[in-house]
Amino acid sequence: MPTTTRPHPPLIQGGMGVAVSGWELARAVAGRGQLGVVSGTALDAVLARRLQLGDPGGHMRRALAAFPVPEAAAYVLDRYFVEGGVVRGERMRAMARLRVERGADAELLTVIGNFVEVWLAKEGHDGLVGVNYLAKIQLATAPALFGAILAGVDYVLVGAGIPGPIPALASRLARAEPVTTLVTVEGDEEPLSHVFDPRGGVMAQLRYGYGPLRRPDVLAIVSLPVLASYLVRDPATRPDGFVIERHRAGGHSAPPRGKLALDDGGEPVYGPRDHPDLAKVAALGIPFWLAGGAAHPERLAEARAMGAVGVQLGSAFALCQESGLRDELRTELRQRARAGTLRVRNDPRASPTAFPFKVAELPGTLSDDPVRAARRPVCDLGYLRTPARAANGGLVYRCAAEPVAAYVRKGGDAVDTAGRMCLCNGLLATVGLGQRRPGGTVEPPVVTLGQDLGFLADLSPDGRPYSAAQVIDWMTGAEALSQTPWPPGSSTG
Repeated sequence: MPTTTRPHPPLIQGGMGVAVSGWELARAVAGRGQLGVVSGTALDAVLARRLQLGDPGGHMRRALAAFPVPEAAAYVLDRYFVEGGVVRGERMRAMARLRVERGADAELLTVIGNFVEVWLAKEGHDGLVGVNYLAKIQLATAPALFGAILAGVDYVLVGAGIPGPIPALASRLARAEPVTTLVTVEGDEEPLSHVFDPRGGVMAQLRYGYGPLRRPDVLAIVSLPVLASYLVRDPATRPDGFVIERHRAGGHSAPPRGKLALDDGGEPVYGPRDHPDLAKVAALGIPFWLAGGAAHPERLAEARAMGAVGVQLGSAFALCQESGLRDELRTELRQRARAGTLRVRNDPRASPTAFPFKVAELPGTLSDDPVRAARRPVCDLGYLRTPARAANGGLVYRCAAEPVAAYVRKGGDAVDTAGRMCLCNGLLATVGLGQRRPGGTVEPPVVTLGQDLGFLADLSPDGRPYSAAQVIDWMTGAEALSQTPWPPGSSTG
């Protein structure tokens, strides 16, 4: 049952990358009456590395001071904060990784990292803030969502997988009850049960000085009505709303239905079966938003005419000044788009997951073959690792972007590693939090955007910077209905 009593906002700012949709962007959007969203991916690493860089502005420490278990916050500060920042070239401290067993330290940092990001996004206004998670990262969702709930998050959005367990998970975590995650293990017929106890360990000292916790509304990110229909059948899996995301949206997207076919550029070919029947979505009677190629006032008006609450925008916000993208990357992306030389490729092999991933082709990033070839493979973050059963019966964690020898030793097929990128390290580097390597090198970035960048003609016709407020004013200031189907060239059923 929906828990947010205020009307749903017509604009959702997408939860992009690792800290591209950071607290500053989400706060700017929420402060203007729309739904600001923080990316919930790798927020443990984001917090730890910001602290090691000296926490400019003191934002991390300010949020940590509000965490309801002071002993836990003090532990994180003591372990990671470096006054003035680590010296140039010094490697940043490694963190514990989430595991089915012996992962308590990683879970605690995940809880606190999500609390910090959401707390900062909600600071100083009464607007709505959401958090976005990837269902693919199985072990992170429960502790991450609990941290966000502690900070008062209003919405949770989940994609890159089937988000069926999330509504029930959100309800139990809002009551601070233990929850069980069923972890898929390659090679096992049955999933493993992993329990996360919100009051376990140091969190047993949890105090609710600001009243009871509130369950956020759950928005499931899906690409087709068939999955939406499946989720609404059972009250346990029924979300409070949907984001219907088309394949031209940035980041991970659903693969085409049926047998995979590639065009001459090596991109997946999508056909009529991949266009959502929006009449069927509207018939479900649940609020929904449209995403992917939605960044234009006319698209917002068309979406509403089809029964949607509004639209979700990613790339338009990713390129605004409040986003977490490094300044030089954001500037080059805008300029190349204006010159017509920017290509965003839907790469079926880049991500270690089974999902195609949009990669903006920029020199000096992982999209550049020489840069990718020069990078020494290393897997020291492991968010996209998959639990697998080893030949000796033990549990291992492998990723197709890790060193090939390690992947094969854990039972993987070397063929699966071809073309893979280390998105964990690359996306952190994109927001200025890349790991330092021996010899003075820093991890190269990887940039993801949507494939529809026409909004720049209105928001940045001369290639200059623009703000989140300008995006919102442009989108909401001219909602005249258009006769063009949404998106152009598609059918709504």
